[in-house]
Amino acid sequence: MSQSRSLPPDSDMLVVRPGKWTLVIVTLLRAETLRFNELKRVSGGISQKMLTTTLRELERDGFVTRTMFATIPPRVDYELTELGRELLELADSWRVFAARNRTQVEAARQRFDTSGGEPAVRLIHSA
Repeated sequence: MSQSRSLPPDSDMLVVRPGKWTLVIVTLLRAETLRFNELKRVSGGISQKMLTTTLRELERDGFVTRTMFATIPPRVDYELTELGRELLELADSWRVFAARNRTQVEAARQRFDTSGGEPAVRLIHSA
């Protein structure tokens, strides 16, 4: 029988686990409110299902608000909350990091792919 580990008191802290499209959607909402179809069009390849899932997660976590209008056809607008604007700062930092380290990441991928995904073997001799 396995014994459960005791979790530290602050273990219930918010954990943001962004999906592939999370930061894309957040950055698209940077300057303006967008409708669902506008987000789909400008996002560059996200499926309708994935966009719906991502927006729901962002709304659930308080990063995005959804405003529905009783029109025909129905209109739904999405915009960042104050919390979402703070997440946008992280997205911008990630973009800067990715741009600064692009060459290193591409080189690492090339080495990995060339090796067939096998790790380099390192022999460490202890004294």
